[in-house]
Amino acid sequence: MQRIATSERPHWRDLAEEYGFQFHTLHGKPYWDETAYYQFSLRQIEEDIEAPTEELHQMCLEVVAQVVKDEQLLEKFCIPEAYWNAIHNSWQNKQPSLYSRIDLAYNGTGPAKLYENNADTPTSIYETGFWQWLWLEDQINNGKLSGNTDQFNSLQEKLIARFQQINSTNSQQTLHFSCCKDTAEDRGTVQYLQDCAEQAGITNKFVFIEDIGHGEGDCFTDLDDQIIKRMFKLYPWEFMLREDYGPLLLSAETQFLEPWWKSIVSNKALLPMLWQLFPDHPNLLPAYFEDQHQHISTGTFVKKPLFSREGANISIIKDGQLQNNIEGPYGEEGYIYQSYYPLPRFDNNYTLIGSWLINDEAAGISIREDSSIITQDLSRYLPHVIV
Repeated sequence: MQRIATSERPHWRDLAEEYGFQFHTLHGKPYWDETAYYQFSLRQIEEDIEAPTEELHQMCLEVVAQVVKDEQLLEKFCIPEAYWNAIHNSWQNKQPSLYSRIDLAYNGTGPAKLYENNADTPTSIYETGFWQWLWLEDQINNGKLSGNTDQFNSLQEKLIARFQQINSTNSQQTLHFSCCKDTAEDRGTVQYLQDCAEQAGITNKFVFIEDIGHGEGDCFTDLDDQIIKRMFKLYPWEFMLREDYGPLLLSAETQFLEPWWKSIVSNKALLPMLWQLFPDHPNLLPAYFEDQHQHISTGTFVKKPLFSREGANISIIKDGQLQNNIEGPYGEEGYIYQSYYPLPRFDNNYTLIGSWLINDEAAGISIREDSSIITQDLSRYLPHVIV
């Protein structure tokens, strides 16, 4: 695994405009960065990332199977009691999942370590599935990379195939897509997924979360008063279950992507549960609940809120003393503690690998880097290659 400096394509910003990549620069700082790329061997990808990703995913599903039938565990996950049955039924009925992304610390040698599972509303799928592949094709065509250079990236084709599978039982129903207003990255993510759904032959429609209404007969409706039967929502379950419309979720009969049971997999309480079920697994870091004082009183840990996103409210604690932290709106729901395992550094950049799954299959990686040891929402995205 190497970080290799390279020159930017002179026309890439024009291409970004042409292809709708509106968030390549955020708040005046580069988000997409092609002044360097990461290089892997095929062995590193297949043995150290791809295979562990699928194994970790199956381990996470085993956690779900445990939690949905245990009230004490559901309480530890801070899931409101009113929704326990819905989550249980979602799992028992095998409601389909589209995608997820697990975040890994990996330096090219030794086992990759799981940081967390972004199983409900992962972003950066457009950059991964389409944009970095376009970069690879351009670099090969320009002679900057050899013709046999590859990329671990079957994301787009697997997305389209998965949409076709999901659509096979309700092919006549419109699939609504939704995200919040004033979020360019979220809107770009959803637009890309809409494009993939359209290629899969699915009739689809977009509505902002804020514009969804409560129709007659306890149903969700869009601005045209069309009942929402199926919806992909780039909006986390932990928010939905605490909104005023939360009770309507139980009676509206809307099928959601991601399904109810993803509220367990996307919760940081997953991490100590994994460690309890699979202690000393080479791809796991020791992790504990707040009440497991005997394990967290000494040593260095990363303190994570159960619902934290984009690095918000993450702290590094050494022997009970705060060493580093990121401000944010989370924490009231409680925390877990995960053993400190720093990200690898390449040219003074801390590098995080996001490993994508479509349903149960590993499908590609994304790479984020930051000058800070805690990856945040403005961390840069860099492409990768396999040689």
